[in-house]
Amino acid sequence: MGQRLSGGRSCLDVPGRLLPQPPPPLPPVRRRLALLFAMLCVWLYLLVYSCAGSCAAAPGLLLLGSGSRAAHAPPAPGPDGSPPRLPFPASPATQSAAGEEMAEGAASQEEQSPETPDSPSPISSFFSGSGSKQLPQAIIIGVKKGGTRALLEFLRVHPDVRAVGAEPHFFDRSYDKGLAWYRDLMPRTLDGQITMEKTPSYFVTREAPARISAMSKDTKLLVVVRDPVTRAVSDYTQTLSKRPDIPSFESLAFRNRSAGLVDRSWSAIQIGLYAEHLERWLRHFPARQMLFVSGERLVRDPAGELGRVQDFLGLKRIISDKHFYFNQTKGFPCLKKAEGSGRPHCLGKTKGRPHPEIDAQVLRQLRDFYRPFNRKFYQMTGHDFGWD
Repeated sequence: MGQRLSGGRSCLDVPGRLLPQPPPPLPPVRRRLALLFAMLCVWLYLLVYSCAGSCAAAPGLLLLGSGSRAAHAPPAPGPDGSPPRLPFPASPATQSAAGEEMAEGAASQEEQSPETPDSPSPISSFFSGSGSKQLPQAIIIGVKKGGTRALLEFLRVHPDVRAVGAEPHFFDRSYDKGLAWYRDLMPRTLDGQITMEKTPSYFVTREAPARISAMSKDTKLLVVVRDPVTRAVSDYTQTLSKRPDIPSFESLAFRNRSAGLVDRSWSAIQIGLYAEHLERWLRHFPARQMLFVSGERLVRDPAGELGRVQDFLGLKRIISDKHFYFNQTKGFPCLKKAEGSGRPHCLGKTKGRPHPEIDAQVLRQLRDFYRPFNRKFYQMTGHDFGWD
């Protein structure tokens, strides 16, 4: 009965017919490789599935990692009630240059047409079909040359913040296009995420407060402010780089230099009258819906200032010291990893433009001019920014 024929077949398999034997089992090494491949496929599936609900904004997956709950918890407050930070050791001169770089580093981006979409990260593109476009719940409304681009780029590290890259200029230049057009400029967001935009000229646009209030009275407003004298020089420096034939700073800043009569109509001077502009906004928004961010502190201690911003926006304190490093060459803090990238990122490809030589007496006269406006601004905001 057990007789085998040539070729290894048994004559008793099927009467009158020979059947082939089953193939030999896979070698142990190949079995292990197949098992590992199957496990890898399952792991990748679970990774994508788990990210779909919480990583649509992309930065969280690339920048923050899973981490522990304690790693993302707010640090214990310091003796003065503010959270402890690791301030960057920048000298006053360095801070001035840094503020110039951070405020001007993305000047070309600020002048983009709002119809030009910002480049999405690979993961953002992967989830581009998720969520929906919403009108912004928070807007950075000013001020020009104050550090608004730095604030926006830092905030975009947060996984619950989605922001349009180019400045829409809706409430000052394109209001007649309607809210549907404005909404279409915004990125897609999921439930729990905040939609943001920034256009610094809103702060000095007379119609902007009423228009934003008409869109939503609950809109949160952020204003990055900077020493108005330094800001004016920075403003002039940017214009000078585009139009080298313009008159000197001194001739533009004064109607009568010998009498010390400052020309308030010059935009570089007029923007720095923060108290006057703020009065218009307070007619439409309560002070609790406005946060004034120090441009100087954004350079000196970005994590500390971002802590205030995250609290104001109702966000979990995720952006911290670990997201920044101090670039000794440029003289200001940079992101260890920008949105949608695993590489360090500093604003601007070159260091901030060097300011032209301004007579010290001119600067003193301007500080005297701004002093009463600054003090009124301190009273209105309840914060002394130390410009005097």
